[in-house]
Order: sequence, then structure tokens, then C-alpha cells
Amino acid sequence: MIIKGKAHKFADDINTDDIIAAKYLVSTDAKELGKFCMESISPDFIKNVEPGDIIVAGKNFGCGSSREHAPLAIKGCGVSAVIAKSFAAIFFRNAINIGLPFLESGDAEKIQDGDLLEIDLSIGSIKNITKNEVYNTQAFPKFLEEIVKRGGLLNWVKARKRSR
Repeated sequence: MIIKGKAHKFADDINTDDIIAAKYLVSTDAKELGKFCMESISPDFIKNVEPGDIIVAGKNFGCGSSREHAPLAIKGCGVSAVIAKSFAAIFFRNAINIGLPFLESGDAEKIQDGDLLEIDLSIGSIKNITKNEVYNTQAFPKFLEEIVKRGGLLNWVKARKRSR
């Protein structure tokens, strides 16, 4: 699975309240939440993000509460993947549940805001087209690629049940 988009760079320790403020938790609609994604730390983010773009961050991305609203907001604003040096465990799990691809890469710091990236989930490569560099990461297991293609864990389980 190939993902291509522009990088939006963030720092270390981006927490779930940074991703989506608590005042918006009255909704679980991804598109609605997406309208306010990153509002508290980057007010112009939603104006600049385009469908398919990629969030790039430092360590401990998605720390904080266990709410699934954070990855929903990211997906809802059109972001197609998140690359970070590391992820908080609960964000990692919630991203899988909703079908949002994420990649851990020590090379995330080499990526700059606005760089054009191409991710190949099946082989675990991140190509920085802007800099003509390739960063390696762990390949996405096939079942996780299927979960992403189906739009989340629940849809994947339903499809498996139908095929039996």
C-alpha cells in the first residue's frame, strides 16, 4: 500500500488534547472532529492540510488520555498516515482500531515541514521525494494493511465473518 502526501511537522510529546481539544469530544464523527484537529498547537493546520497529507512528529506521539477521538480527528481532516519517533501505546492501539497507518522511524527528525513523502507500508520505506532520501522502518504486517484498507478493525472483522 502506497501513501503519498506533504509532511506536517510537530514536536515531541504531542498529546491527545493537542490533537483534539476536550471541548470537541461531544462528537465521534471523524469529519466533524477533523475540523478542529491540532487547533490548540497549530491554528492554521486545518487550513493547510490536504487529503493524503502526513503528520510527522518526534517521540511519544499521542500521549495523554485513551480517547479514540485523537486518531479519528487526524483521519477526519484527511491525514493519511502518521510518522513519529515513537507512539504512546494507547494511541498505537486506537490508530489500528480506526485504520490509521502509523510508522515509527528514528529518521522522523530528518523530515521537514512541507517535504513531499511517499510511504510504502508493505516494505516499510519512507521516501522523502523533496530531499531524494529513503528512510527504512518496519513493514506493516499484511493483516494491518488489510485493517487500513477496510477502514478499521471493526470493518475488517465484519468482512472476515462474511467471507466464512
